[in-house]
Amino acid sequence: MEVSSYVPSDFQEGSIMSNTVGKLSFSNKVILAPMVRVGTLPMRLLALDYGADIVYCEELIDLKMIQCERVVNDVLETVDFIGPDERVMFRTCSKEKDRVVFQMGTADPKRALAVAQLVENDVAAVDVNMGCPKEYSTKGGMGSALLSDPDKIEAILTTLVRGISKPVTCKIRILPTIKETVNLVKRIEKTGVSAIAVHGRMKEERPRHPVHCDYIQAVAESVSIPVIANGGSVDHVKTHDNIEMFREATGASSVMLARAAMWNPSIFRSQGAVSVDEAMEEYIKYAVCYDNNTFNTKYCLCQMLKDRVESPMGKRLHAAQTSAEICEVFGMTDFYKKAQADLEARKSYLQANSSSLSDQPTLDGDVITMAVKFERREYPPQITPKMYLLEWSRKEKLEQPVYETEQRAQDRAFQSTVTVANKKYRSTLWEKSKKFAEQAAAIVCLRTLGVPEGRIGEENSGLVNKRKREERKQGISEDSGITDSTNRKRRITEPSQKDEQETNDKMMVVNGSCGQTVP
Repeated sequence: MEVSSYVPSDFQEGSIMSNTVGKLSFSNKVILAPMVRVGTLPMRLLALDYGADIVYCEELIDLKMIQCERVVNDVLETVDFIGPDERVMFRTCSKEKDRVVFQMGTADPKRALAVAQLVENDVAAVDVNMGCPKEYSTKGGMGSALLSDPDKIEAILTTLVRGISKPVTCKIRILPTIKETVNLVKRIEKTGVSAIAVHGRMKEERPRHPVHCDYIQAVAESVSIPVIANGGSVDHVKTHDNIEMFREATGASSVMLARAAMWNPSIFRSQGAVSVDEAMEEYIKYAVCYDNNTFNTKYCLCQMLKDRVESPMGKRLHAAQTSAEICEVFGMTDFYKKAQADLEARKSYLQANSSSLSDQPTLDGDVITMAVKFERREYPPQITPKMYLLEWSRKEKLEQPVYETEQRAQDRAFQSTVTVANKKYRSTLWEKSKKFAEQAAAIVCLRTLGVPEGRIGEENSGLVNKRKREERKQGISEDSGITDSTNRKRRITEPSQKDEQETNDKMMVVNGSCGQTVP
């Protein structure tokens, strides 16, 4: 079984791709609810396979997401949003692109917009969590803490609706009275959101408390946008047929399932649920194929096992520390080995076919580009590609290189374009600082021109840098016998700092716009 072509056994052709033309519709849908540690890619894909119309990812906090870098993972064929600690915060793929909703935890309109703009091209809609009662969410003013601040709710939702092209939704809990709840929802509707999900419990209530269907019904009757009923897993939804009954009891347009889907995602299957064991095997296949975090995989499987978690199988699962060990517990070792072999083969193929191409310059409009990053450890102290480019320009009697740098608003990363001899050069990769972005642009220029850039181990370029010119002027040679360490250190460090300042001092970077370095 090829990893890239794997389709779970219950999958019916065409079931994953959305039939919706244009923006995602929230009317008459059955939806996988956002669940912390559960709503990762394997569970979302499995829910879609079994019949869910829309899937929400787990709540992801804006402060963490805003630091992420969007990376295309060619091996897994996914788009990954990776944090500074190299952790994958959010992983998605083309199979769910038209039906995945990105849910964020936020209490700040500007941060919310930055995150939404970062992910909007890879998801179908963006949702704001306004119902989570857990401390990790509420302590930052997020989740259900927002319910007591309707002005902030309006500010966040209005900013998102105006700032992105995808639908915006929110998920709330009910307030102490029906009147208060309806008044809040009417204010939310005026922000322009496409739908609102209502968990029929107050923020102090837990799953053991009955869901208030009358509150959800009152909300559905008071607004014109789709209302999504949530909270019925324990009392109302035991089978697929119960989904429609819950919809009728609440008068909602759509139904969102959390715990019922967590226990057995085939609850979405119109033909009837499959066994939990079968669902777990299908889940494991997705987890392996998409390199899901081992402990996240184990957590989700333990939720499906429920009271069997203390069984011999459950204990073996709890002891597993790798995906290979998880597969061994379920008798899926052969599948794991084949999947890993396929992934390694794909990785080798991509490396063999991209290594030569990645070093080749590409023309993007009037800019010559390459995918390079400036790695400081690859260059000797006091030596940088910018210095080499400056020296080469002087040697060729060209005007001094001009750097134009842009800062990306969502993650404050930098990208620079350097102009040399009326030609522009830029790296396609964004850097963490303005200086690094300029160095990367200089590397693209030097490599395109076939000029040495000063890397460790590189042959002598023959370029005479400023330090050597000054030493010659002062009549100093390598064997002159000078022992004044202070003077030697000054001669070594000061020129390189000045070289950097010649182009850096006049640099101005503006969020979302360009500044220019001029001679």
